[in-house]
Amino acid sequence: MRTRRAAPLVGVSAAVAVASVAGVWGLWRVFVETWAGQSVDQAAMEGAAYGQNQLWRIAEPVLDVVSVSFIAIVLATAIVIAVARRRWELAVQAAVVMIGANVTTQVLKKWVFERPELGVPGGYGNTLPSGHTTVAASAAVVLTLVVAPRVRPWAAAIGALYTTATGVSTLVGQWHRPSDVVAAMLVVLAWTAATCALAVVVPRWASSGDGPVDRAPVPRATRAMLVVLSLVGVVLAVVAGAALSSTWSKVPDVTGRDELLTAYLGGAAGTAAAACIAFAITLWLREAAASGLPRGRRIVVESASDGDSPRVERPVNR
Repeated sequence: MRTRRAAPLVGVSAAVAVASVAGVWGLWRVFVETWAGQSVDQAAMEGAAYGQNQLWRIAEPVLDVVSVSFIAIVLATAIVIAVARRRWELAVQAAVVMIGANVTTQVLKKWVFERPELGVPGGYGNTLPSGHTTVAASAAVVLTLVVAPRVRPWAAAIGALYTTATGVSTLVGQWHRPSDVVAAMLVVLAWTAATCALAVVVPRWASSGDGPVDRAPVPRATRAMLVVLSLVGVVLAVVAGAALSSTWSKVPDVTGRDELLTAYLGGAAGTAAAACIAFAITLWLREAAASGLPRGRRIVVESASDGDSPRVERPVNR
């Protein structure tokens, strides 16, 4: 029964992972390998110069948080939470996502992807995917995976906000282009999807003597958060798509203030859209894994007074 329940989640997780990997490659192929793509991305970076002095006061502290010690602290916290909840498989999943995503980003950026010189300004080597965004997104994801069900939707929402803030801050500082930031989120989503089946595949109990099991219901707050993140993500994606289309149609004449600001704001909207959609998918995958677990096992308790045998359900720690 567990195998049949796990199969759909494994299939969906694999599809999300493959789509994310394809998305990273597609972003590199379009926005790094082509002259038009480089021009559009560079326009967004140049547009960040407007209002940068004021915005950098907010963006710099956000980026200063990201470090190797930050990764270690978040990973240790996630593992402690998972172990405290007696969810060993989640501790392993958190470690795999955090380490795998950040190592993958560095390998892709330094040794796999190259940025050809196509006559577009700012050609100082490949910067896709963004390392800072990968750290922020992976940290937020692992905490979303390991926290208790009642906290999980809020962890996903805060994670989307924090990832957006970090990604946009790299745009404000002109450290990265929009494609770098979105690619980083896809790297994290690929690792998240590839490991999300773990909670269902790893057995929680011995099969004998547990009695009938039920699928655990998805909490109402989680369903509401899935709707909110998805809707916000779709709306922002439409805005980003419109800005991208407008900028792309004007290449190479993207030099005016309005054109540069359109590209910049479109990149920021795309960053926020990617974060919302990525965390909506993460939350859905996590809940899909949890709903495949038995909700509780039925234990017969003999009453000392009248001999009745009431049935008691012990809830599962999802």
